[in-house]
Amino acid sequence: MTENRSDQRRRPRDCGIEIGTLATGPFNAITDVAGLRVGHATIAEHCTGVTAILPDSLDALFNRPMAAGTSVLNGAGELTGSLTIREWGTLETPVVLTATMSVGMAYQGVIEATLREVPDVADDVVAPVVGECDDSWLSDPSVMAVGPHHVAEALADAAGGLFEAGAIGAGSGMTCLGWKGGIGTSSRVVDGRTLGVLVMTNFGSLDRLCVNGSPVGRRFVELGRNGERAAPEGSCIVVVATDAAILPAQCQRVARRAGLGLARAGSIASHGSGEIFVAFSTGLRLERDGRGPVSHEVVSDRDLDGLFEATIDATEEAVLDSLFRATTTRGRHGRVAEAMPIDELLELL
Repeated sequence: MTENRSDQRRRPRDCGIEIGTLATGPFNAITDVAGLRVGHATIAEHCTGVTAILPDSLDALFNRPMAAGTSVLNGAGELTGSLTIREWGTLETPVVLTATMSVGMAYQGVIEATLREVPDVADDVVAPVVGECDDSWLSDPSVMAVGPHHVAEALADAAGGLFEAGAIGAGSGMTCLGWKGGIGTSSRVVDGRTLGVLVMTNFGSLDRLCVNGSPVGRRFVELGRNGERAAPEGSCIVVVATDAAILPAQCQRVARRAGLGLARAGSIASHGSGEIFVAFSTGLRLERDGRGPVSHEVVSDRDLDGLFEATIDATEEAVLDSLFRATTTRGRHGRVAEAMPIDELLELL
C-alpha cells in the first residue's frame, strides 16, 4: 500500500520544470476542459483500483455522443469500445481505467451504472470504453479485487478541478521508468481552446527516463539507483480531451500525437507494452436519434498543428506528473516501488 498522499508531493511546475511554450489551464489538468470530471476508487490493500474520466453525465453521453478517435502505438493491451469508436467516430460512455485482468468487471460496472441512470440503454445497448495496464508486479491479479461497484464508486467520486494523481485509483499498482508511476495529468491552451491529457503510466526502465530533454535516468543508474523492478514491459493509456470542435478523423490524428509525448519521456513502446490512446471533443456532439443533414463549424486540418503541439507537450508533462505525484508503494511478495526522489532529480538536472 502507499505510504503517503499525492497531494503532499510537488508537481513538475512547482519545481520549475516547464514542458514546451504553450500556457496551461488553471489546474494544469484534463479537468481544465469544461464539464470534465475525474474520480477514483482505490483498493489500497491490493494495490489496484479504478479511475473514471467522465466528460458529461451518463445520460448526456448516451443521448449526445462526442466526436472521438483512437490510435495505437503498440497494441499489447486493451481499450474496449475502440472498434465502435473507430466505426462511428463517437464516445458514448465514460472512459474507465483499471488493471488488465479487471477489464471485465469494470465493463460490467459501466453498464450497471448507465442502466441505473439511463434505462433506455437496455433498448439500444452501449459498448463501454475501458482501458487497462498490467499492475501485477505489485498487485495479485488472482485476487480479483476490482468489482463493478468500484466503477460506481469512481463515478460518484468524479469531480472537476485539481484531483489526486500518482498512486491512486487505477494507478495504484503501476510503475514507470524505474519509479512508482500511475495517474498523471496536464493541459494546454491553444488559440482559446483547451486540451487536457490524463495518462496511466506503467512502462519503461530507469535508464530511459528523460526530463525536459535531459537523460537524467542514466545519471540515476550511474549512481546505483536502479529500481527494484528491472523489466521495461508495461503499458500506457493516454486520454486526450479538448473543447475544440474536431471531427472523428481529426480526433484520431490528435490521439496519435500522444506517442510522441511518451517517446520524449523515455518510452520505446516495447514488445509487451500497450500504448493505446483515445481522444474526444466536447465541442462536437451529435444527437443519438438525429436524422437528416447536420452542420457544424469545425477546426480546419491546417489549424490542427496547435492541438498536435498541445497533445505532445501535455502528454510528456503528464508522464512526469505521474512520477512526481506517485508515492512509495509496497505490494505483493514484499516488492517496493519507490517514489521518485524529487530533490535528487533536481540536483541531477
